[in-house]
Amino acid sequence: MSKRVVITGLGVCAPNGVDLRSFTRSLREGKSGIAFQSELKKLNFGCQIAGKPTVETNYLNNYFTSLEQRGLNSSGLVYGVISGMDAWRDAGLEATSAEETDWESGIIFGTGILGVDKFREAIHLVDEGNTRRLGSTTVIQTMASGISAFLGGKLGLGNQVTTNSSACTTGTEGVLMAYERIASGKARRMLAGSCSDSGPYVWGGFDAMRILPRNFNEDPERGSRPMSQSAAGFVPGSGAGALVLESLESAQERKAHIYAEVLGGAVNCGGQRSGGTMTAPNDIAVQRCIREALDHSGIAAGEIDSINGHLTATAKDPVEIDNWCKALGLQGGDFPYINSFKSTVGHCLAAAGSIECVGTVLQFAEGMVFGNVNCEDIHPDILQQIHRTKIPQETLKYAPKVIAKASFGFGDVNACIIFKEYKP
Repeated sequence: MSKRVVITGLGVCAPNGVDLRSFTRSLREGKSGIAFQSELKKLNFGCQIAGKPTVETNYLNNYFTSLEQRGLNSSGLVYGVISGMDAWRDAGLEATSAEETDWESGIIFGTGILGVDKFREAIHLVDEGNTRRLGSTTVIQTMASGISAFLGGKLGLGNQVTTNSSACTTGTEGVLMAYERIASGKARRMLAGSCSDSGPYVWGGFDAMRILPRNFNEDPERGSRPMSQSAAGFVPGSGAGALVLESLESAQERKAHIYAEVLGGAVNCGGQRSGGTMTAPNDIAVQRCIREALDHSGIAAGEIDSINGHLTATAKDPVEIDNWCKALGLQGGDFPYINSFKSTVGHCLAAAGSIECVGTVLQFAEGMVFGNVNCEDIHPDILQQIHRTKIPQETLKYAPKVIAKASFGFGDVNACIIFKEYKP
């Protein structure tokens, strides 16, 4: 029989909070972490705003030794280690001793690309014939699995330790992969998360595609506008989120605090057919993914109290709402509450799903549905589908029992996960 899987630890390094407490407060209060980036102006970007975690140098001492900090030039790795180690500690767990390995715990920590700035540094040194100056940490900082390997060594975990990469669905997919490993009995607990680098070398391609907003450089906090009629494109972001998933049996044995239960979910791909492309979703696939997530979780559409959507602040937001309505068979006032955290953190790319999963689960602990920001002018096509009260402008004191979280990414890939309030 499949084991019940619960969430016992959360960690985050986000543009609007580099620790769980500040991140929770920011979501509750609608505080934005999106700011003007002078570097982007200097490089003639059209969009000069972004969501970037503020990590002070002395803060790194809590996570990295002085030796590990030498030559450290990978923002994604930094964000991932902060969120991953915080989640592990939040779960009441500790790293093993130098002589021990925790064979029952593992890691699935995803990324889109890791160590872009370190790559740039390495390229210059190699081209100059100075490979000896690369240092011994270049490889770990630039290989995609560097984040999972680094955390695995920090914590001493001996179960599966790996990295997944599925564009914007990476984080949500990783949580589902961790859930499946525990549910099948192959691990007692897994650290699941994802991270994304900051900077112009990550965001430049999107600026070139002209899918980032260019008219909010003087007013950055208003730039990310999911579900808004005046949405002008997604604001790029970065950071990391992490969750500790654990078998219910293990959590009960440890008397661990339980945030929520993972009921199940689904992943699929539209094959870039039937209207789906590299950048646009196949609507049929999105709807199938949502329905399959419900079926796998054993719940009915009417049991969903709230949705945390992908909703990036592009012209596709009304299409996503339409897909949710068709998949659930609900609309108008019967539709669940829906929100998007991208209004305050931007679109954190490979880190989006994990950061948003952390925020989604926090709603159970807070007894709230976090409000939306910058969508006072809800898109009229959305209002034809659902009632405006289902898009709360401020945080609601409402205790959700079941929340659906979805991510849809480049390559026409989809992921949907169902979280439930934990009941013994």
